Amino acid sequence: MRLVQITIPTGKRETVTRALDDEEVDYIVTDETSGREYAAVAYVPLPTNAVEPVLDTLRAAGIDEGTYTVVLDAQTVVSKDFEALEERFNEEEDTDRIAREELVTAAEDLLMSLPTYVVMTVVSAVIATAGLLLNSPAVVVGSMVIAPLIGPAMAASVGTVVVDNELFAEGVKLQAIGVVVSVAAAAAFAWIVKTVHLIPPFTDVTAIPQVRSRLYPDFLSLVVAIGAGVAGAVSLTAGVSSAIVGVMIAVALIPPAATVGIGIAWGKPIVAFGSSVLVMVNLLSINLAALVVLRYSGYRPTNWFQLDEARGATLRRVGILVVAIVLLSTFLGGVTYDSFRGATTEERIQKATTDAINASVADAELISLEVNRSSNFLLQHPVGITVTVGVEDQDYPRMAGAIDRRVERAIDREVETHVRYVVVDSA
Repeated sequence: MRLVQITIPTGKRETVTRALDDEEVDYIVTDETSGREYAAVAYVPLPTNAVEPVLDTLRAAGIDEGTYTVVLDAQTVVSKDFEALEERFNEEEDTDRIAREELVTAAEDLLMSLPTYVVMTVVSAVIATAGLLLNSPAVVVGSMVIAPLIGPAMAASVGTVVVDNELFAEGVKLQAIGVVVSVAAAAAFAWIVKTVHLIPPFTDVTAIPQVRSRLYPDFLSLVVAIGAGVAGAVSLTAGVSSAIVGVMIAVALIPPAATVGIGIAWGKPIVAFGSSVLVMVNLLSINLAALVVLRYSGYRPTNWFQLDEARGATLRRVGILVVAIVLLSTFLGGVTYDSFRGATTEERIQKATTDAINASVADAELISLEVNRSSNFLLQHPVGITVTVGVEDQDYPRMAGAIDRRVERAIDREVETHVRYVVVDSA
């Protein structure tokens, strides 16, 4: 709930009180004695979702943006009349939706000063890079907690729907700075780590699981980014803390940006390219989701003559984002298809291997199966398999040939088969 304080200009007192009476809300009016151009101050307790319609009514009555209007968070209002007011507005409006003015203020509050924003981004990117190279999920998650990336994304979207061009420009600028700074900081830190041999100099970074998982983004990455954008916009419109949602947005941006830096430092174009696509797709998807949610939530500019401008700006920017995401998603589609084909192939390999083992020795069992793939960036195919078979004693027939023939028939491709035997206790 909110307490709205409205300074009433001289000559407008009767107009304002009539407008409040028309809205059927309770209020208190006190005389203003400062000697300025204001005659009185009105105090109006309101449900959160009633603030915007009441302010719109007051603007129609002549209380423009030049008049001081303060919206405060009220902890409790004890009044049976207020309970009835809540019930009425809960039936008419979204119960959790904050006013347009509060939305703009909330988006502005999420923005940091440029020096602070840059420092926090650098620190977050460096920590994420360390976590990736250490293959430590806990450190990577820690880097996301301090990443300040939710503010610019929400500011750009809010600026679009309410036609606040300064807020939009600031959000876009800070997002661009955040991506560039995080990649540069990660590349510099990774180069230092490599140069001073904090990790073995011949380490294959593509073999580190935390790094490798961000080299081949698929359509599931879109789900993460879109979900983060939706959650960010919803948390903003509901007036609740955005801290946890900020972590979710950082999940989609900071680790991939750090991976780009690692690829640059190690001179691995494949690493840098795959992660760069992931960063851009996630960034655009977050903005698209937030923009659509805010527009769907009904936020519009204050002035009616800006409605067409807001609609045009929203549609134009949504179109640009969709086209860019679709173009980048061709890469995601290739990776998704490659993942699907690889999973299907591995399933056939496992079935053929199991059948070959069961046909050779009745009491043998498949302990593990490792599929070695080609080094192609995309459309990888199996070139060899390593099979570990458990047997009860050392008197067993050799199975490599039988497994090799069955697997090659199953996938219609030649592979190199290696079999390791482990004696297991039958008990």
